[in-house]
Amino acid sequence: MKIVKKFKSLLITLSILVLLGVVYFISATFFEPKAYNFFVRNFSAKHVKSSDIVLIVIDDKSLTKIRWPWKRELYGKIFKYLGEYSKTKVIGFDAIFRSNDTENPDSDTNFYNDISTLRNFIAGFVPSYEKYSSQNSYDKEFKDKFSINVVDRRENKMPSYYRSLSMYPQRYFDELSYSGSVMTTPDFDGYIRAIDQFVDYKGSLYPSLSLRMYEYLNPNTTFYVGDRYITTNMTDLKIPVSLRYNGVYNNIRYYKNLNNSEYAHKTYSAIDIIDSYEALKNGKTPKISPKEFDNKIVFVGANAKAIAVGLQDVKKTPMSDNYPGVEIQATNLENLLNNDFITLSSYLIDVIILIFLLGATFLIIKYTSLAVSVTFCAAATIIYLLISALLYNFGIAVSVITPITLQVVMMSVAYSYRFILEGRNKEKIKKAMGKYISDDVMQNVVKNIDNVTLGGKRAEMTILFADIRGFTSMSEKISAEEVSMILNEYFSSLEPIITKYNGVINKFIGDAVMAIFGEPVQDKNHVQNAVRCADEMLKKVAELREKWINEGKPKIEIGIGINTGEAFVGNIGSEKRLEYTVIGDVVNLASRIESYNKVYKTNFLISSTTYEKVRNIVDVIKISDVSVRGKEKKLDIYEVLRLIS
Repeated sequence: MKIVKKFKSLLITLSILVLLGVVYFISATFFEPKAYNFFVRNFSAKHVKSSDIVLIVIDDKSLTKIRWPWKRELYGKIFKYLGEYSKTKVIGFDAIFRSNDTENPDSDTNFYNDISTLRNFIAGFVPSYEKYSSQNSYDKEFKDKFSINVVDRRENKMPSYYRSLSMYPQRYFDELSYSGSVMTTPDFDGYIRAIDQFVDYKGSLYPSLSLRMYEYLNPNTTFYVGDRYITTNMTDLKIPVSLRYNGVYNNIRYYKNLNNSEYAHKTYSAIDIIDSYEALKNGKTPKISPKEFDNKIVFVGANAKAIAVGLQDVKKTPMSDNYPGVEIQATNLENLLNNDFITLSSYLIDVIILIFLLGATFLIIKYTSLAVSVTFCAAATIIYLLISALLYNFGIAVSVITPITLQVVMMSVAYSYRFILEGRNKEKIKKAMGKYISDDVMQNVVKNIDNVTLGGKRAEMTILFADIRGFTSMSEKISAEEVSMILNEYFSSLEPIITKYNGVINKFIGDAVMAIFGEPVQDKNHVQNAVRCADEMLKKVAELREKWINEGKPKIEIGIGINTGEAFVGNIGSEKRLEYTVIGDVVNLASRIESYNKVYKTNFLISSTTYEKVRNIVDVIKISDVSVRGKEKKLDIYEVLRLIS
């Protein structure tokens, strides 16, 4: 038997651990990312700290005036405007040109000529899983021209599956001085929470467009790439990173959008820049002064939605499901310039949080009630959410949903198991005791199963005794079977009336009934309810008497006595056998009062203490100076004639 119990305990423990593991996986995989989005959007995101970064976007307004597709010389006008008339710090082009425009070769030539004089122009590229026939020679040229100073200190490199890099048209390649990756790899749910800071291609690390722009702004920078951080030799930059397939990533700290805008940075429409360029070239006043771009970092990209779906460069991010792609690169550069990042808590911290929460929950469940446990769980959840919000505000991302979910599941499982065990124990008690005590006492016992021990308490209550008149002589005239049938019908008729008025049948004593009011069923109106109960009992007995006379059975009368006072109520008996009962003078006096019904030929008598609490609802006759056995002082008792309300 002990071996079976141990096996059951082990099986239950393993089942709980498996359940917690499954819950952890589901929560961490499906719900934690959503919580991350919420906390980033509401607690981490702030407005940008400076206005140094601006965007020029090919938007719907631009395409309304000049239909798509655009000749590349239109891009050239944007870059000439920035190069000839402004003093920009650096220009990032978040677009990919993979081939020449064969339909407009002159336009291509103009574009290449326009960017040839720009020494601060950085173009975007993307790695690919496809393989090109001339890739090997192109790879060497690309690396020789666009590589930056990187010291790779990664000890736990993940494999890279890229098979090629963007192949620029030859003239475009020749004119470029710098290039950076615009690859953004989404998480499994499609949201971009991290940026590919370095892409790994054939063992070489290539920077993102925004990191390449950072390097341009900080010449001679060497990047040291480790398993946890990227640092430099020139600045205090420290990027918390994680190693994944295909490169090195870090979580983006997004910023709130500017008022009435879908962008976090100030944005200009590309068509306004082109028109301003034409105005300047023709000696006219431009719509947008080029001085607005002096000492600015400029990103050029596309985000036309309604008109040209092909230009809808939008991504799903924690900030929005339609977030401009060019804004991701701008946001990353903002992070880099301000050394402002989201740092993910380590697995060790997450484990410590889980152990602490689950350990505290286990102790609370083991040593406290359900109410205390629920209160603790709710309080712990609120406190943990507040702490999480504070940490996100400082750029530290912790697991939010998973610890709380595991805590709730653990508490639910523990209490479900406890309730099952308690339910079994209660059923055992009901089977063993249900035939001998009333339902109300039984409910009190099973409700306080852990407290069913010897002892009790003192409480004010009302005691009712009801006795059949002439029962002894009646039982001598009819068979025992008939007596049993009469008593069963009699008791069965009275029991629901007593229960109706919150009374409890404490015991049957032959033909007598002892009922108590006020305990264990709490009732502040127990005195009034006891008197009303007695009145209805007398009416019910009158119905039974008429019925039995018609059936040829003996005529019966009952007497009822009621007393109110303080008594001891609780479990009396031995350690193995307990009886719920009432002890005290109030009980004895109630029994004696009932017996005086024979003396005064009455049916319903109450004590003076009872009368004082019900005098406004009863019509009575006072019976003065009654000598009660065991009492030195004579007492007043009252015959209840009727209820008056």
